[in-house]
Amino acid sequence: MPLIATCLCLLTRIGGDGQRQVLLGHKKTGFGTGKIVGLGGHVEPGESPADAAAREVKEEAGIDVPPAALREAAYVTFLFPVCPRWDMTVSIFTGADWTGEAAETAEITPEWFPVTGLPLDRMWDDARYWLPRILAGERVRATFTYADDCETVAEATLAPLAT
Repeated sequence: MPLIATCLCLLTRIGGDGQRQVLLGHKKTGFGTGKIVGLGGHVEPGESPADAAAREVKEEAGIDVPPAALREAAYVTFLFPVCPRWDMTVSIFTGADWTGEAAETAEITPEWFPVTGLPLDRMWDDARYWLPRILAGERVRATFTYADDCETVAEATLAPLAT
C-alpha cells in the first residue's frame, strides 16, 4: 500500500507583543480531530506539495500564500503499524509572506501561538521532536513510528534535510 502524500504549512508572523507566532489550528473533523495541528492535507494528483500547502491554507483558514513564498522545512514519514492506512509522507513548509486574516472553517479553528509557547501537549506526539526545530530554522528529514495506541511515538529518527 503506497504512503499517502500530504503537506503542512506553518505560517509565521510577529504578534502585537513583538513575539514570533505560528498559525496552528484546532482540528474539528477528520484525521486528528480534537488535536491542535498544522494546516494542511492531501497532495492532489498533478499538484506539487507547495501548491497543495498553499491551497490547504486557503481552504482551512482563508489565507492566501503564494507557493513560491514557501520554504521546504521538513520531509516526514509517519508509520502506524497497527493502522497502516494512516501511513503518510508529509512535506512541511514555512512561510512569512501571506495575506488575509485567519478565519474559522468547518474543519479548523485557526489560532496564533507564540513560537516560544507551542501547545505541544495538545498536538500529535511527534510534534515535540520536529516543530520547535523547524521553527528555529532547521531543515529536517524524519521518520516517526507510532506505538500500538496510535498516540505515542515508539521510534523516531531525525536527520538534517539535504538542500
